[in-house]
Amino acid sequence: MDLTGKVAIITGSGGVGCGRAIARRFALEGCSVVVSDIAEPGGHETVRLIETERGRAAFIRADMAKESDIKALIEFAEKTYGGLDVLVNNASPPYRPQGLLDHWFDAIQADLQGAMHAILHAVPAMRKRNGGAIVSMGSTSAIGHGLKHSKSPGYDIAKMGLIRLTTTLAPLQASDGIRVNCLVPAWIASPEVQSYVDSLTPQQRKEGSVPEVLITLDEIASAVVHLATDESLAGRLMLYFNSQSPRLIPQGDPGFTC
Repeated sequence: MDLTGKVAIITGSGGVGCGRAIARRFALEGCSVVVSDIAEPGGHETVRLIETERGRAAFIRADMAKESDIKALIEFAEKTYGGLDVLVNNASPPYRPQGLLDHWFDAIQADLQGAMHAILHAVPAMRKRNGGAIVSMGSTSAIGHGLKHSKSPGYDIAKMGLIRLTTTLAPLQASDGIRVNCLVPAWIASPEVQSYVDSLTPQQRKEGSVPEVLITLDEIASAVVHLATDESLAGRLMLYFNSQSPRLIPQGDPGFTC
C-alpha cells in the first residue's frame, strides 16, 4: 500500500510515546493523520509537530473505553478527510502494576474492547475505500506461559486478546481487502520506560531481566508502517525483541495451525 493520499487514525497519539512517533511517521509518508487521545493538549501538540513537518493532521478527543467516542472518531476521519484507509490501535491506559488483582478492566476496556470497537466501526468505512489496513499493538509480556509476564494481568490479558484477534481476522483480506496485523514489541524507549530503566542499578537490571538496549520510538514507527503497507501480510504477528530485528511468526508455527 502506498500511503500517499491515504487517511490514517492513530489512537493514543497525544502522548510522548509510540503514538506520537507513529502519527508523525505516517504523516511523513503522505497520510492525512487523525490524532486521537484523551489528552487534548498533547493531541494538539502532535498535530502541531506534524504541521511543522508540512504534514496534514487533525485532532479529536476520544476515550477508547467508550464506544460512542470511537464511533465519533471514525465519523470524524470520514468527514474531515473523506474516508479511512489505516487504523492503528495504539491507545493504552497508564501501566499500573500495583497488584495482581488491581486495574484489570482499565486495560481490557481500552486495549482490547476499545480496539475491537474501533475495528468494528472502521471496517465499514474501509469497505467504502475498497480495503485498508489495521495494525494493533501487542506486547511480548502477553506471550509464553508463566515466564516473563508483566505485573498487570489485565494488561497481559488485553494484549493476548489483541494477538488472537489479529490472527482470527486474517480472512478480512479475502472478503474485504482489509489486512489486520499486530506488532508485538518488548521494552520500548518511551520517556517513562527510559526513565525507569535509567533509575535502576546494574544489579537491579539483571534481577529484573531489563535489556541493555531499548527499542526506539522511530523503530516502532517503522515496524508499524511496514505492517500497514506490506500487502502480503494479513493476520500476521511481528515479534520485536530487544537487540533483535523484528520478525514475523511463521505461518507454520503451532500457534497458527492448532
